[in-house]
Amino acid sequence: MKLLVLGGTEFVGRAVVEAALERGWEVTAFNRGNRQPPPDVRSLHGDRTSPEGLAALTADDTRWDAVVDTWAGAPKTVLDTARLLKDRVERYAYISTRSVYTWPWPTLGGLAEEGPLVEGAADADATDYAADKRGGELAVLDTFGPDRALLVRAGLILGPYENVGRLPYWLTRIARGGEVLAPGPRDMPIQYIDARDLADWLLSALDKGLNGPYDLASAPGHTTMGELLERCREVTGSAAGLRWTDPATILAAGIEPWTELPVWAPPDGELACVHRGDVSRALATGLRCRPVDETVADTWRWLTSIGGQVPLRPGRKAPGVDPEKEAAALAANSNSRSSEGISPVERG
Repeated sequence: MKLLVLGGTEFVGRAVVEAALERGWEVTAFNRGNRQPPPDVRSLHGDRTSPEGLAALTADDTRWDAVVDTWAGAPKTVLDTARLLKDRVERYAYISTRSVYTWPWPTLGGLAEEGPLVEGAADADATDYAADKRGGELAVLDTFGPDRALLVRAGLILGPYENVGRLPYWLTRIARGGEVLAPGPRDMPIQYIDARDLADWLLSALDKGLNGPYDLASAPGHTTMGELLERCREVTGSAAGLRWTDPATILAAGIEPWTELPVWAPPDGELACVHRGDVSRALATGLRCRPVDETVADTWRWLTSIGGQVPLRPGRKAPGVDPEKEAAALAANSNSRSSEGISPVERG
């Protein structure tokens, strides 16, 4: 297949490019040219937000079997691109998000593709993440129609090239050593998708001619918070102590789930739903998720290869808890036992 990737040098886009090359596909990457895609990729440069910024896509009569778009800004940018490519591309795959569902999500029974959606507009300027992604979906649907559009509503995405910093936070924090605030319960199931598994499923879906929305994440309980952090300790070779702390103590210390303690959400309350998504539709169409050990080890290998500094998205703050807040929560948990009834400090 001939594939056009809008981006192709960072995180999900990079994973898609590499997976397509492994399949022997002919890949073109369109981006600003700030970073280089892998070898054997045809590069086109332009700024989608500027007048005539898409000119490189129409410089010749090239046509593609599919395009993959990861855009997360103004929906009108997706609309402009989709209209330009309507007669040059057979299928349009848009990387969206489960955030397009109206909040709060059901905390029991998951949330499937037929769930209620936030408002969005295909021709809108940037507003907020959920509305922008929904507007991007509408831009693709309005231009390509439901039969030629594939909407990938991804959950939490982890893996090499991550430019958000969630798993890198845990790896670098645990590698630093000392006592680490480990948010409990330790056996709490978590749900995410490795960017490479997302890419593999996406390309297979394009090959099969799938269309419509798909929620993409591992099955609930693919791993646990405890397994994730233990794997971080193993791959970094750290002697850090994981002090498992109950959610009430963490919240009382003013620590925000998900942002200050990445990946973690309390098992009770509205945030619990983020790890309970119904992804049966994607699983039925071939989604396969690699073990957590592989995701953690490969992310650490990549992170150390670039000097340990995550290339964050512009304007994005790195996730993680302030050391003083962490110390206060650890002190509050001193000489106590976690909600699992285990020693609060576990050392390797």
